[in-house]
Amino acid sequence: MRRALAGLAAVSVLLTGCGGGSEPGASPPTSGAAASASPPAPPLKKGADAEAKRLAALRKQAEQAAAAVPTNPVPSFRAPVLGSDISWPQCPKGMGIPQKRSNGSPGPLPAARYVVLGLTNGPGFTPNPCLAEQTAYVRDRRLLAGAYAVASYPDDATVARFADQGPYDGSTALGALGNVGYQQALFNVASMQRVGLVSPVVWIDVEPVPDFDWSTDVVANAAVVQGAARGYTDSGFAIGVYSTPTLWSGVVGGLSLGVPEWRAAGETSRAEATRRCGDEWVIQGGEAVLAQWVEQARDQNVTCGTVHRDLGRWFHQY
Repeated sequence: MRRALAGLAAVSVLLTGCGGGSEPGASPPTSGAAASASPPAPPLKKGADAEAKRLAALRKQAEQAAAAVPTNPVPSFRAPVLGSDISWPQCPKGMGIPQKRSNGSPGPLPAARYVVLGLTNGPGFTPNPCLAEQTAYVRDRRLLAGAYAVASYPDDATVARFADQGPYDGSTALGALGNVGYQQALFNVASMQRVGLVSPVVWIDVEPVPDFDWSTDVVANAAVVQGAARGYTDSGFAIGVYSTPTLWSGVVGGLSLGVPEWRAAGETSRAEATRRCGDEWVIQGGEAVLAQWVEQARDQNVTCGTVHRDLGRWFHQY
């Protein structure tokens, strides 16, 4: 079921934290996300609407319980705010799965006010091996915390295992893939809960994953991403997407979730990253929240527009 997107992978430039790609010298697309029609959603199981209502009720209860827990106030800022993202590459050297061994990359710069923590060790169902330590780093420094997770295409064994475990009709190919994406999300939520990582948003990282290639069928790929999106929202999280317009359309075609966007610019400058906040770099129809660039061997980020006025919408203040 898995075939490489060789042409797409050839143009991607991997970033040190998210693993995201970009085309720093390319002209921006004139229409934002892909021009093709949005792929169909995976078919739901019978009775899925009732299940959705049950989950919504549980989510409301969880939100009410969380609201009763005292939290540190999020500081206000008068200008765009700098931050960072870290994941398995920043773990001590040699940790992780064989295909994605960590190399001890440097952590955030002292100027970083927020950190987005990666939940996976590359593909889905592989946890960041030092998520607990990275969460403690953010908590001990009382930084603002966020979370992101890479979505990936499953192999046949994974599809067989999770085909019917979720809200979609697993007897269909798209439904089975949707359920795999759903379970990827639940796996990552469990990782957050184990280490006490709190974030109002989980960013879904959509890009080529070396050694764990997406299929050449963008409709099938989109089903996985749609399933992951539902898994996070059913678990009570807001969602956004991390990608570039080219990488997004290459993986999932014209899929438009209409959710907020974290836009990658590659090895460039803050000025170029800030330019990605503009309308010409729309990925899938959502507002620009963060822009990322690589400098000094670190993934650095800056808030877009007036996001700095309400960081509590996007981050948890430890």
